[in-house]
Amino acid sequence: MTRKNLLFVILVAAMSLLTTTHVYATPVAIPLEVGYENPNENQDDPHKNPISIPQVSIEVYTLYFNTPCDGYVLHLVDENDNVAYSTVIPVGATSLILPPYLFGIYELQLLPSNCNYYFYGTIDL
Repeated sequence: MTRKNLLFVILVAAMSLLTTTHVYATPVAIPLEVGYENPNENQDDPHKNPISIPQVSIEVYTLYFNTPCDGYVLHLVDENDNVAYSTVIPVGATSLILPPYLFGIYELQLLPSNCNYYFYGTIDL
């Protein structure tokens, strides 16, 4: 390899180290299921309509609410059944950034107000 070619290769390698590469992840859908707080409660007033399960996705530490979850209580429950994080989803929120100190596998729970059911799924932070 000639001196010019070697200098060109070194220059290209140095410039590639100086450029920043951004990797954009796409949000991943979180499959949610319906759970019941007390399945024997409120049996005299059954639901007339099917329960509409919200659509939620996650990208790194950001949750995206693809359907409204206004006023729902959000819990992240660890493997020991401890609530590691809890918040109320603000009205009109389309996303929520989770705290960066959370890591591991959690059960995501969404609890609508005044209901004996909740939605849950698993996330890995």
